[in-house]
Amino acid sequence: MKKKFFAGVSILLVGFLLGGISYYLIGKVLSPSSVRTPFIPPRVPSQIIESSKAFSEIVHSVSPAVVNISSTKVVQREPSPFTEDPFFDLFRSFRDFGIPKKWKEQSLGSGVIVSSDGYIVTNNHVVEKSEDIRVILYDKRSFRGKVVGADPKTDIAVVKISADGLPTAPWGDSDKLQVGEFVLAIGNPYGLSHTVTMGIISAVGRANVGIADYEDFIQTDAAINPGNSGGPLVNIRGELVGINTAIFSRSGGYQGIGFAVPSNMARLVMDQLMKQGKIVRGWLGVTIQDITPDLAQKFGLRDSKGALVGDVSKGSPAEKSGVMRGDVLLEFDGKEVTSVGSLRNIVAKSKVGSRVKLKILRNGKTLEVTAVIAELPKEESGAPSELAPEDIQKNAFSGISVMDLTRDIARQLGLGNEKGVVVVRVEAGSTADDAGLKKGDVIQEIDRKKVTGISDFNTITLSIHPGDTTLLFIDRGGRKFYVTIKGS
Repeated sequence: MKKKFFAGVSILLVGFLLGGISYYLIGKVLSPSSVRTPFIPPRVPSQIIESSKAFSEIVHSVSPAVVNISSTKVVQREPSPFTEDPFFDLFRSFRDFGIPKKWKEQSLGSGVIVSSDGYIVTNNHVVEKSEDIRVILYDKRSFRGKVVGADPKTDIAVVKISADGLPTAPWGDSDKLQVGEFVLAIGNPYGLSHTVTMGIISAVGRANVGIADYEDFIQTDAAINPGNSGGPLVNIRGELVGINTAIFSRSGGYQGIGFAVPSNMARLVMDQLMKQGKIVRGWLGVTIQDITPDLAQKFGLRDSKGALVGDVSKGSPAEKSGVMRGDVLLEFDGKEVTSVGSLRNIVAKSKVGSRVKLKILRNGKTLEVTAVIAELPKEESGAPSELAPEDIQKNAFSGISVMDLTRDIARQLGLGNEKGVVVVRVEAGSTADDAGLKKGDVIQEIDRKKVTGISDFNTITLSIHPGDTTLLFIDRGGRKFYVTIKGS
């Protein structure tokens, strides 16, 4: 009996074993993974293939005109105020050990050849104060570069090398750029020669970036990094539409926001530097500012269009044409004034001696006057020395202290025979601080009433109620403008 039982169990075990093996083998044979299917290439639309080829052709066409620029300048360490002290002089040999007074500093940038006889456009900050400029071409040839001219106000410079028959990049019309267009940036980021990045035009007409005096930047998300400065920004036709200049970054590297000088501005600067050796800019003679909603309300304006005239220079084209402080410039020679930056650039590009029509808004009425553009005079600069005020007067505005503008203080601030009260203290976080008032500002009007001294100031401010928005007319080192501030 036992023998039969063990025999049956053995037969069952063998059956299970054979069944398991058979199932495993059959599964492996019939498994889809064991069946090798041939590779089937994806169906790529012909438009994508053509677009890819087009970008490659753009790079192939423009790259030979892009150069790498390395510049060297000598940096001098400023002497310590203690070097004249006999006591510290005893330790001079120890203090100066290992710290050179002068050393060479190298920087890398890019440039683009715009003339076959060796003229190259780049950024001013790439070659500024350089004693030696080395230009490396696409074919690895190296030349010594010479600065033909530079314009710090637009951050554009022209460099010349002794070579002929060079490949060039054709100029494009930056005024025709549209937001969303594809662009390519080519340059020398981090020393990596002829790097190409692609993006779109993110915005045009960017001003108040704080990079140059005359700003009309193209904003792009094409990757721009240190070393790209001075390189070309080109459109899909391979035309030069901008000179890559700067990035907005908290890390020092690419964060999706780059700025380029428009080609039309760069070309105008280049032509003047090459023909005249200097930049001649048009001058109207007005101090202007953008119109905020608060300013629009105080001046009875329906919207914030145009540029508010804060001051008119004596003997300027604006004064001769009849423009007055408080006017709003709406149009310049038929072109709408959209911002302070746009008007500043239009005036600067205007030909000296040309007659232009100005459309202005004055006390709710629209007027037209004609002005003759003059040459921008040389600017005088001077920083005021530290004030030592006495008889400081508190007032109705929170966080601000003022005093009479004496002749001595006016001289320190670089002002003439101006009248008003000078701000000598602004508390951080106060309404005055929020309004942008600074130490050294001279308040000349409150709600369009003249302020000749502390007496006028106190009389006017007594009628200001808490929460009222007040219009101030400010003179800051000769620059005059309006500010709104809320009383407390």
